[in-house]
Amino acid sequence: MSAANGQRYQRILLKLSGEALAGSAGHGIDPILVARVAKEIAQVQALGVQVGIVIGGGNIMRGGAASQQGIDRVAGDQMGMLATVINCLGLQAALEKEGLTTRVMSALRMDSIAEPFIRRRALRHLEKGRVTLFAAGTGNPYFTTDSAAALRAVEINADVLLKATKVDGIYTADPKLVPTATKYEAISYREALDKELKVMDTAAFALCRENSMPILVFDLFAEGNLMKAVRGEVIGTVVNSKGTL
Repeated sequence: MSAANGQRYQRILLKLSGEALAGSAGHGIDPILVARVAKEIAQVQALGVQVGIVIGGGNIMRGGAASQQGIDRVAGDQMGMLATVINCLGLQAALEKEGLTTRVMSALRMDSIAEPFIRRRALRHLEKGRVTLFAAGTGNPYFTTDSAAALRAVEINADVLLKATKVDGIYTADPKLVPTATKYEAISYREALDKELKVMDTAAFALCRENSMPILVFDLFAEGNLMKAVRGEVIGTVVNSKGTL
């Protein structure tokens, strides 16, 4: 969707990993990093871009990891969902320090701290310029926050799913293990599947493919990258139906 002020996208779904919020510590929430992320989101929102956000919970609790330690998988996933709520509240506080109006909407009922997710209400928040954080994943066990991001992106009719990670795109192989690995600027859904490239988990990727939801994988830690992504500059890797920019 074309938009004013030089940006390419009018409505985005930003997927942040929990580990990204932890920074170099690897756990918990790094307030300095979260403040920087909030500032970049504020700059994008100032252009008139409507921003929805899904955050993982791996910096606090991963359901899969908990189940490997003997915790019931469903209970572990529910703990992970609660971790995403904590992350959303932390980012919400940082965003409001930047002067933004925000809403946290949760897939699990917790009315004293978050609104229940109702699609029409979410769309209204976005239309009014409120940064809307979608917490608690899909509300169901056995689904990752990648799946939640794909689902919310489709539900809110986002123009793109921006997957912010610790790497600057998708490579032919793990660049840490294979120094000769090369980065894709763009790749099709089919090629990514055929080459078994780990863009997102299978359920999330399938949902994006079936609904022609483009994905942009980019480096969160490079300052200014979010603005570049919104403006359609060539960063990271684009995944779409045609495999072209």
